Amino acid sequence: MIYLDYNATTPVAPEVARAIDLHLGEEFGNPGSDYALGRRAQAAVEQARREAAGLLGCAPDEVVFTSGATEANNLALKGVAWHFGRGRILSSAVEHPAVRQPLAFLAAEGFDVTMLPVDGDGLVDPEAVRRALTPDTILISVMHANNETGAIQPIAEIGAVAREAGVLLHTDAAQSVGKIPVNVDDLKVDYLTLAGHKMYAPKGVGALYVRRGSPLAPLLHGASQEGGRRAGTENVPYLAGLGEACRLGREGLSDFMTRVAALRDLLHRRLREGFPQLILNGPPDARLPNTLNVSFPGFSGRRILAALPELAASLGAACHGDLEEPSPVLTAMGLPRDLALSAVRLSLGRPTSREEVERAAELLLGALQRLTG
Repeated sequence: MIYLDYNATTPVAPEVARAIDLHLGEEFGNPGSDYALGRRAQAAVEQARREAAGLLGCAPDEVVFTSGATEANNLALKGVAWHFGRGRILSSAVEHPAVRQPLAFLAAEGFDVTMLPVDGDGLVDPEAVRRALTPDTILISVMHANNETGAIQPIAEIGAVAREAGVLLHTDAAQSVGKIPVNVDDLKVDYLTLAGHKMYAPKGVGALYVRRGSPLAPLLHGASQEGGRRAGTENVPYLAGLGEACRLGREGLSDFMTRVAALRDLLHRRLREGFPQLILNGPPDARLPNTLNVSFPGFSGRRILAALPELAASLGAACHGDLEEPSPVLTAMGLPRDLALSAVRLSLGRPTSREEVERAAELLLGALQRLTG
């Protein structure tokens, strides 16, 4: 199998697995225990916090560990909303369900939630954010990079608008951390979400960056872990793994960006040579280095992938049984239904090789020929 679905999840890196195994075995202590075994567990958690902080360019005490990006997004959105009790929240039409659904929940609670449109590349205009601001706006939440198209939002520009207005800014960076530079000060964000399983750590672990002094009502109530912001005994093995993943991501970032972008562009070129009608979905440049979302006009993306059991990739659509629905992200970008349904997302990762890319292009073009016949 050729795996080209790294935006869905990544394999656990060997170094990460070793860090996890240590704390699943002999180093099994509770980090809240005041003896050697517990203190070593606490040291492992704090080392992971320092590694996450180093990757994001923040202070360690600004990192709140969670069970993943969904919890981190819920904590940011509800934590700010519940702190204020009322007000307006701005977001975008291309957010992940882990943002859209908490916002729908808050809208049902009486908060004014406004979803801003995007252009044909899937990007939010910072000036549209400025125009949408009202005196009662309490939070802006716009993702850093889109999971389907890889489009990188102008978060620093939106952050400048937010700071000028005195409004808090959250970004879901689950897809961007470890793939492109992510510095919380450069982005001018107050809250930032990361997900372990998008960066070669396991599923079920993540973090929320919370700028020092920014308000946050907790979702979970219990003991005082994570500075009272997220109660519950820490998942030491997975946090040790996340810390190692953050270290690997920081040290290997430049090489990843250069090598994987070249492979992504090779894949795009091979597909376009064999199928000139190919359409790129998303911006040509302001895009994650590993992500290629393309439409094959006249074909169903679902049928293309169904014809290729050797290739693991994703659709730009949600399918339920025999029902195909176009991706909300692609339709928000203005794609007609037929082009949205013909989309395929191909996302590369650290293990991806040139040979895999060449073979994937052959397989996809071969599937088109068979489906045409």
